[in-house]
Amino acid sequence: MEIIDRPSVPPATSVQPGRAALVKRTTLETDVTASLNLDGVGTCKASTGIPFLDHMLHQIASHGLIDLDVQAIGDLEIDDHHTNEDVGITLGQALAKAVGDRSGISRFGHFIAPLDEALIEVVLDFSGRPHLSYNLEIPNQRIGTYDTELVKEFFSAVVNHSQMTLHIRQLQGGNSHHIVEAAFKAFARALRMAVEIDPRRASGIPSSKGVL
Repeated sequence: MEIIDRPSVPPATSVQPGRAALVKRTTLETDVTASLNLDGVGTCKASTGIPFLDHMLHQIASHGLIDLDVQAIGDLEIDDHHTNEDVGITLGQALAKAVGDRSGISRFGHFIAPLDEALIEVVLDFSGRPHLSYNLEIPNQRIGTYDTELVKEFFSAVVNHSQMTLHIRQLQGGNSHHIVEAAFKAFARALRMAVEIDPRRASGIPSSKGVL
């Protein structure tokens, strides 16, 4: 029997807990601070001046089991666009900082979330390559005072600054609130799956290239 000599593999080391990050972003339009702990229990403090966005941030924290604190002051007298986008940017930067070189994470996440008649599928990959595929068809232009066009802008900002690949696909849905909330819940659960430590990988990079 042929014996193949393979290079020795160093013993796996455990990944230390406390994968946390704090990011502050200040522009002439907004002042945003986001802190998170990927190994949290789902606590959330969100004060952006946009009530529906605060509600969605609570979904990310609660269903992603991420401790999240987002505080934002923006030019809401103009509209919600700048604040919504800068919260997404800051959250994306905090995610990127917390996962670091992505050692030990599962990397991929997938979840399908129902909310009454709405059914939304989210698939993501902490690939290091930002890409968003988004096909939500939201019937109403506004949910409360929130412009539903801003949902895509939020996820685009998160994607670009966390460097993840994200697919959001609407399987069913007719109620605007249900569609959007199911999307955030599915994102949270897929994110939780992707950033959780894979005990078999330990501190290794989840890529055949050895880098992400």
